[in-house]
Amino acid sequence: MPKKIILLVVLTISMLSCEKEIKDATVIVRKSIEVSGGNLIKNSNIEFDFRDKHYFAKRNSNGFTLARVSDSIVDLLSNKGFERVINEHVVEVADSMIPKYAASVNSVHYFSVLPYGLDGDAVNKSYLGTSKLAGKEYYKIKITFNEEGGGEDFEDVFIYWINAETFKVDYLAYSYNEDDGVGFRFREAYNERYIKGIRFVDYNNYKPTNENVSLENLDNLFETGDLSLLSKIELKNIIVD
Repeated sequence: MPKKIILLVVLTISMLSCEKEIKDATVIVRKSIEVSGGNLIKNSNIEFDFRDKHYFAKRNSNGFTLARVSDSIVDLLSNKGFERVINEHVVEVADSMIPKYAASVNSVHYFSVLPYGLDGDAVNKSYLGTSKLAGKEYYKIKITFNEEGGGEDFEDVFIYWINAETFKVDYLAYSYNEDDGVGFRFREAYNERYIKGIRFVDYNNYKPTNENVSLENLDNLFETGDLSLLSKIELKNIIVD
């Protein structure tokens, strides 16, 4: 076979391989975790302030401990379970409240190091194609969770917009269950900074101005100005060890 034909075949196979890989949600998410400091997060101590509370996370090969400190109350969530400490003494917590407290602690830590954790066993990833936001192209990835291992809010659904060039998460949206139906949020990352190789961002937190919306369409509503700014998600005094 002539060398030119062989080269053409090799190039064609390579291009098809790249096209398949770029549409693989797992590959995209793993790349995003990597560029955001995922390997460093696996063995780290991270502290920060969020609103009026202090948070710290310890992760290593033996497991994790996620904490929230508010005055004399320390809520601890680890791979061993949840416990509340008041004035340095472990106190009993009603069984009905443990999932709520644990989910509350986990939620803040979860958002603080995104997209770390999206490669977990209970996480399901789907590729939704590409989307343009602010003139840039993004991979649109849908995330759902298994009931087993998915936490208290396993029914929540997320969409991540991962920059096609940098593989960083610049936008995300999620739906969650409320007493009167389903709520939606859309977040725009800003104030990016790397601290000891780990990426941190703050978020503008938006909600739809119209109740008749779908999670998959929130990026279009953001582009057309049909989302209203609800709050800002800001991490302060970050320390990484």
